[in-house]
Amino acid sequence: MLDGKRLLITGVITEDSIAFEVARQAQEDGAHVVLTGFGRARRLTERAAKRLPQPADVLELNVNAPDDLDAVRNELDARWGGLDGVLHAIAFAPEDALGGNFLDAPADSALTAFQTSAVSLRALSVALLPLLGDGGSIVGLDFDATVAWPVYDWMGVAKAGLESVARYLARDLGPRGVRVNLVSAGPIETLAAGGIPGFEDLAGSWERQAPLGWDRTDAAPVAGTVCFLLSEHARAITGEIVHVDGGYHAMGAPIA
Repeated sequence: MLDGKRLLITGVITEDSIAFEVARQAQEDGAHVVLTGFGRARRLTERAAKRLPQPADVLELNVNAPDDLDAVRNELDARWGGLDGVLHAIAFAPEDALGGNFLDAPADSALTAFQTSAVSLRALSVALLPLLGDGGSIVGLDFDATVAWPVYDWMGVAKAGLESVARYLARDLGPRGVRVNLVSAGPIETLAAGGIPGFEDLAGSWERQAPLGWDRTDAAPVAGTVCFLLSEHARAITGEIVHVDGGYHAMGAPIA
């Protein structure tokens, strides 16, 4: 499905990262993969990269740093001369912007969450646009922003921004042959999820209410959908949010 595709995968920290499973499945489907890492966590990314079916290179990328974005584009241009797909799996909110601190969170923390988790999709897309020819695909990882979740607070607001950014990018990049879609995943046990207060309660509600059930330890269904959207099979899909959550999003609140 992805034979010969050249893909940039962000967001791999450890092997339990959704992005790691995307990279693994993409390689098994024949793709060439490069990962990105950032700061001290890059060492973890490099360790995970060695455990892929084919060890992958890791490029330094702080998505809020224009110089890093330029350097990644130049490296990929020199390496491949183009790019077929990108996974945006980047999100961050300071601790004081989560866990029930919505009313008291400092404005700077809210803005950090919004810039890193939402505006970064535009920044990454624009930086790599010169490499994305007709049929290029950009996919971002999302968490349903149509409702207010317990403890998610400003990250929820940032995800709502991410959804809007994706739609506007789909509008502006479509005429250039580039598709932009999001995958709204159910909760998966990752290193990042461990930093969200109340994650266990949130994940537990999925396991009880999703009509297909939900395995919080299995990122494979989410990754498979990302790979589909990166492939030519999704060539007429853009501006879409695909829910991979066992059907949870379509259910009403449980009756006590």
